[in-house]
Amino acid sequence: MKKILAIIIFSFPVLVKAQNYNVSLIPDSLLQNADAVLRFEDSKILIHSPKSATYKHKYAITILKESGDEYTQYINHYDKFDKLTDVVARLYDATGKLMKTVKKREMDDIAYEDRITLFRDARVKKYQFYNKSYPFTVEFEEEEEMDGLFQLPVWDPVESENFSVQQSNFSVEVPTGYKIHYKLLNTTAQPKIMNSGNTTFYQWEVKNIKAIEDEPLMDDINNHIPGVYITPSNFEIGGYKGNMDSWNDLGKFILELNKGRDELPDNVKQQVHQLTDNLSSVDEKIKVLYNYMQQNTHYVLVTLGMGGWQPFDANYVAQNKYGDCKALSNYMVSLLKEAKINAKYVLVTAGAGKRGLWPDFPAPYFNHAIMCVPEGKDTTWLECTSQTESAGFMGTFTGDRDVLLIDDDGGHVVHTPVYSAKNNLESRKVNASIDENGNLVAEIFTKHCGTQQELQHSLIHDATNEQREKYLNSTISLPTYKVEKSDYKEMKGKIPVADEYLKITSPNYASVSGKRLFVQPNLFNKASKLTPDAERKFDIKMKYSYLDIDSIDIKIPADYKVESMPKDQNIKNEFGEYKISYQFDGTTIHLVRLHEENTKSFHASEFSNLVNFRDAMYKADRAKIVFVKQTE
Repeated sequence: MKKILAIIIFSFPVLVKAQNYNVSLIPDSLLQNADAVLRFEDSKILIHSPKSATYKHKYAITILKESGDEYTQYINHYDKFDKLTDVVARLYDATGKLMKTVKKREMDDIAYEDRITLFRDARVKKYQFYNKSYPFTVEFEEEEEMDGLFQLPVWDPVESENFSVQQSNFSVEVPTGYKIHYKLLNTTAQPKIMNSGNTTFYQWEVKNIKAIEDEPLMDDINNHIPGVYITPSNFEIGGYKGNMDSWNDLGKFILELNKGRDELPDNVKQQVHQLTDNLSSVDEKIKVLYNYMQQNTHYVLVTLGMGGWQPFDANYVAQNKYGDCKALSNYMVSLLKEAKINAKYVLVTAGAGKRGLWPDFPAPYFNHAIMCVPEGKDTTWLECTSQTESAGFMGTFTGDRDVLLIDDDGGHVVHTPVYSAKNNLESRKVNASIDENGNLVAEIFTKHCGTQQELQHSLIHDATNEQREKYLNSTISLPTYKVEKSDYKEMKGKIPVADEYLKITSPNYASVSGKRLFVQPNLFNKASKLTPDAERKFDIKMKYSYLDIDSIDIKIPADYKVESMPKDQNIKNEFGEYKISYQFDGTTIHLVRLHEENTKSFHASEFSNLVNFRDAMYKADRAKIVFVKQTE
């Protein structure tokens, strides 16, 4: 993979000078593929003690076109631990002339609200400039006082694709002798470190980073742009002290936060024993108690004080029958412990396609809690915020990543389940018929497994009948069609299965021209094309493993004979496996299609080969059989 060109410069602390935001001063190379340009950024963390710090941040972004308008908004959350002491916003025209200044008191200040939060002490300060005279520049200057050092700001100057950087610098100031840890992303350059009096300075700077243009099948942009992550060694927050020198140490801090929060009320203890005492296997007990938890609780986010990291206790959840991911996971651990099952609380960075923690860099970059029951190589993982999920299934939200398991002796890095292509099977059987006018009627029986059942699971449990019908009538790759009937059944398990039945009609699906009938027998599962790119810059990332098998039978009108039949295809290479075969028995077309792909990375130079592979699939998936009607 070609590296992004960035100049890393080090200098001693200096006062920030007034900036000239005339657009003519932007180098031409930074305008290419850019919606916006970061003209200037100065980001400072001033650590005063293990429980006190100041964050100062000033930055200016030139908006080049309407697609860059997202950067005209300032938005920041603050609470009892992070106090927003000052904010100023400024608007400049293309020549760099100041057009407007907005002070903190003039900005919107609203309570943090969403559909799942019951109580939260955070508030939101926000403001957005509305300007359509492109290009123009917005400048924001903010200062925060941090009461606790648990999670420090990150320096990642490249916001997203199509965003270039003219200049950005980052510095951290600490009392001499106070230890911090830092992780460099996509650069090997070490910081300039200087001691002055009782203060130690760490500094980084980047200049002239060209905008990244999104490429198909590229990895997450954060794997390609420079950044610095900072964590403290010793820290204190909310009256709790901790250390982040190792994952084990961080786990000890979480253990302390959770201490004494696993006590269940007597009535729940009795229910646990009634449900499990007569069961012989641990697996049976886990499923029964997981089902009990799902039926008797629901997910609500509550973050007051240390609630962002400390779960409400098991007794609170039992009485109120709700909790956030931390509280529900802690509650499930408590239920299992009452049944003498060794269960563990786990922190994870959740989200489809998200990476896990860095094993070599202890840091509190988590957004979710789950739990597990370690049983040698057969650990059972539980997602406790869902009232419908299968016991033991992690899926794309939390599967296949490093997480932090909290044990009695501290934290341990472990890996969540990896789902193979065969786990993620989609097996489809189609019985269809075409009449003399080319109209299609088809019954479709599909078995969705593993991660491939996640959509169907959502259609079953989260969608209304109207939403489900709307989705089904817009998602199938047929020119025109209508879903006449639909039905779903689920089979829970560590690899859950959703059976889907659809009956559809598609008018004029087959083309009729004189005596000839043109039929495309592959009705549904069709590969997409990739556009050739001679300048591919980034490596290829296949993010998911799956196996699709389609078996399609299409009965055609009588008295038709095959005039032209596509050739069978059988391709197997480093990108996967693809097979498609056609038969006609005199009345019915029989098509069998298989496509397997596995999570894997490839060098950018392999892209042309992948394009050719996809092109072969694309053509074969859309091949037609030509029939001629026999006459007497």
